[in-house]
Amino acid sequence: QVQLVESGGGLVQTGGSLRLSCTASGFTFSGYSMGWFRQAPGKEREFVAAISGSGSTTTYPDSVKGRFTISRDNTKNTFYLQMNSLKPEDTAMYYCARAYGSSLMIRSYNYNYWGQGTQVTVSS
Repeated sequence: QVQLVESGGGLVQTGGSLRLSCTASGFTFSGYSMGWFRQAPGKEREFVAAISGSGSTTTYPDSVKGRFTISRDNTKNTFYLQMNSLKPEDTAMYYCARAYGSSLMIRSYNYNYWGQGTQVTVSS
């Protein structure tokens, strides 16, 4: 069955960096776009980044553009979120997800498999 397992969250100071990883299994990894979302307490789930199956195309919202970078290694069935210049408002539970297909998707309803989440906390 499809499984997504995140790792790499933690506590970091403002301006610091973290790299999240998501390892996938149970499907042909390169055939699907993958994404990262986050959810802070009391807020809706928010799109953070997405990457196409080949890794050639990515997209980000303005809130993280220039600070976060999504990448993937299809030989390892793993994709990543490099987060730099972190801010307290980046504090949230971060989830990796698999899209329904190979096209880039930014809406959570276009993703049908989710990881369990990894907490990122940025202290001021």
